Amino acid sequence: MKLTTEQLQEIKNQQSQEAKTKRVTVPELEKVLYEALPALDHGFVRVVDYMGDDTSIVQSARVSYGKGTKQVSTDSGLIRYLMRHWHSTPFEMCEIKYHIKLPIFIARQWIRHRTANVNEYSARYSILDKEFYLPSLENLAAQSTSNRQGRGNVLEGEQAKEVLELLKNDAERTYSNYEIMLNEKFDGSTIDAERKGLARELARMNLTLNTYTQWYWKTDLLNLMNFLRLRADHHAQYEIRVYADIMLDTVKKWVPITYDAFMDYRVGGTEVSAKGKKIIQKFIKNENITLEESGLSKREWNELMEAFELDHKLIK
Repeated sequence: MKLTTEQLQEIKNQQSQEAKTKRVTVPELEKVLYEALPALDHGFVRVVDYMGDDTSIVQSARVSYGKGTKQVSTDSGLIRYLMRHWHSTPFEMCEIKYHIKLPIFIARQWIRHRTANVNEYSARYSILDKEFYLPSLENLAAQSTSNRQGRGNVLEGEQAKEVLELLKNDAERTYSNYEIMLNEKFDGSTIDAERKGLARELARMNLTLNTYTQWYWKTDLLNLMNFLRLRADHHAQYEIRVYADIMLDTVKKWVPITYDAFMDYRVGGTEVSAKGKKIIQKFIKNENITLEESGLSKREWNELMEAFELDHKLIK
């Protein structure tokens, strides 16, 4: 990840600010506030603002006036109860705003989570940076044969080199044409004084989807956890998972009690249907039950077996 001199100075200026406040602040999150946390080859995640902490969730749930005399262990018990029983509104009392630099194809996947306030860098107004995402060799994989939206085996040798060259060359070629259409180079100089540049809103359509964009993304803690539950999961696409993992670490710094409950009940836990519950009860009693008797589909059965690590009962 490369930051310009201007960007580095801006971050330095932001981090040197001092402000007195009566609002809740979180020392661990303050340590990384405004910092550009690297993601992929040119991307980053920055926490630029936040509101509330674990006590804000507790106060909301109790509708109390302040922290009072409750112990941390009591707060932890309440937050775990809220998480365990899917009580949602208290977690909406905390908010966080990120500044994120990411490839366009990941941004288009990300924007499907329609639960945040988003303002993206405008390529109608400004010229996009000459930066493209190129996967590392270990993340260059073939299409999965069993999952229509997943990856299979990693490409190797000459095929991997060929694919990387295609990605790189296409990105550089289309960006060069982008500059020609704009009649403006990346450094701001004019290509041909006699020539008019195409409107930026039209020239941008020629760029490849691995071009980087940026946005501010503000959301509440509840919807952030819903996002992270899906995107920090090992089934998620690698590139978006990189960002989710970084954001998950900021949640740990921001609301550690909630983070522990989230990891326990949402990330590490599992949901079981009524039929699944009966099957597990039979296994506990050492009673046999077959797929045909269970009322589950083959996929449901295997997901249940995997969740409880009953590998010997998987149906091939």
